[in-house]
Amino acid sequence: MEMNDEIALNLRKVEENISEACRKSGRDRKSVTLIAVTKTHPAEMIQHAYQLGIHIYGENKVQELEEKFSKLPDDVEWHMIGHLQRNKVKYIAERITMIHSVDSFRLAETIDKEAAKYNRIIPVLIEVNMSGEESKFGAAPSETPELITSISHLSNVQVKGLMTVAPDVEDPEQNRSVFANLKKLSVDITNKNIDNVTMDVLSMGMTGDYAVAIEEGATMVRIGTGLFGKRNYGTAL
Repeated sequence: MEMNDEIALNLRKVEENISEACRKSGRDRKSVTLIAVTKTHPAEMIQHAYQLGIHIYGENKVQELEEKFSKLPDDVEWHMIGHLQRNKVKYIAERITMIHSVDSFRLAETIDKEAAKYNRIIPVLIEVNMSGEESKFGAAPSETPELITSISHLSNVQVKGLMTVAPDVEDPEQNRSVFANLKKLSVDITNKNIDNVTMDVLSMGMTGDYAVAIEEGATMVRIGTGLFGKRNYGTAL
């Protein structure tokens, strides 16, 4: 099967699953944004996906993001979804649509400084380590409201919601409580009415568990393998 046909088939399956999860939870399909995760996948593959109507992409590494910026049309939305080092922010500040992985005030401060150079306000999500796994990045749930309050005073950053990376599990039902608890945290933060902060976005759910995440309130799902197949670490760019 040709690459374009395979991606088209995968996209159709993903769309069916998203629509079904929305139906089960009484939600409008338009309330969920599909972010195609392009980690290690070449620009050629992403160009095929673009032709199929996918214009929103998520990248894990700044270097790959930089490479792909120039190879895709200008109307593509790029989301930084991986761990972001402060010294790399300057490379993406001009073009990034949203940063999903803010987990410290120092990182937010750097984003604020770099965004100001381009007279931009960069939308960000606060990454929360809902599972408590030591291998995961993210703020602790208990520290998140205070972190958001601190970030809310920055002029060129706006908190739009929360993100989490759930555990890698065989049964997606095992992650239902992780997603439900992130949703609950977002409601708690909404009720605090923090200036310059909205909780409109919940970025949660990946290839293995996105249907459950949608049922629990995800507004963005990050899907890579489910669209592009297994990652090829030998030819990242």
